[in-house]
Amino acid sequence: MEMEMLSAGFVLSSPFSSSFKVQPLRTPPISSFPIRCSSHEVTPSEKLPTRINLSLTGGAYDFIKGTTSLTNELIASPKKVMILRHGLSTWNAESRIQGSSDLSVLTEDGEKQAERCKKALKNLYFDQCFASPISRAKQTAEIIWQEREKPLVYLDSLREISLYHLEGMKNVDAKRIYPKEYITWREDPANFVMNGRYPVRDLWGAARACWKEILLSPGESFLIITHKSILRALTCNALGLGPERFRSIDINNGGICVFNFNTRGEAMLEGLNITAHMYSDHVYNG
Repeated sequence: MEMEMLSAGFVLSSPFSSSFKVQPLRTPPISSFPIRCSSHEVTPSEKLPTRINLSLTGGAYDFIKGTTSLTNELIASPKKVMILRHGLSTWNAESRIQGSSDLSVLTEDGEKQAERCKKALKNLYFDQCFASPISRAKQTAEIIWQEREKPLVYLDSLREISLYHLEGMKNVDAKRIYPKEYITWREDPANFVMNGRYPVRDLWGAARACWKEILLSPGESFLIITHKSILRALTCNALGLGPERFRSIDINNGGICVFNFNTRGEAMLEGLNITAHMYSDHVYNG
């Protein structure tokens, strides 16, 4: 067996051979070599394009399967998507498990957080705003979107995870009364079972369907306003991560995540849990 060092211009015979030696590499003239860029092959006589349409995630040229398509079909144009978590809610403040309950609403501080988000995004244009119909997200969306012309679009696929009989309980009480379920929810969410369902796995399916619906919608710039668990699922789905990575991402109230999508529906994460606007008068520009 031989080990080739083409860049150095030598071939090393295998050290396991009895005649190990360095030999000059005899190569044909460089003009006879084709030039290879991934799967695309050109010869020196061909002209490289003066402009390359870098349509794939990260600007890679002819780079196949770098990420996972969330649409499994081409979309009309690249998209930018901002996902924002709702402001502080009453059950956030009381350390209660919220889930899909509609009983938790924005606190006064939560409304102020939503106003901060509105000011921070005032210079950005969005073709559409998609929001969860659950009260705390809906209130946040109504504050942020109130001076925009286009109507809000509410999607059931943006609803928060269903946590059944744990909803409304304080975390400390849920841990005491339902220790097995609570600990699995916190430490092994992919295998968390309630009422014969796997809520986190169900959430992954909802997130995937949600991405497809949004990315196939007309427009190039979207705002999504929703909840932490579904936001985690959306982010992980976009990055090709499974439900076992549910707790590898955290998003603050009012935090923003930003994704860019190419025309194959492949995602590139641009920003995760951006919160500069929550602690200053920062305004984002396109």
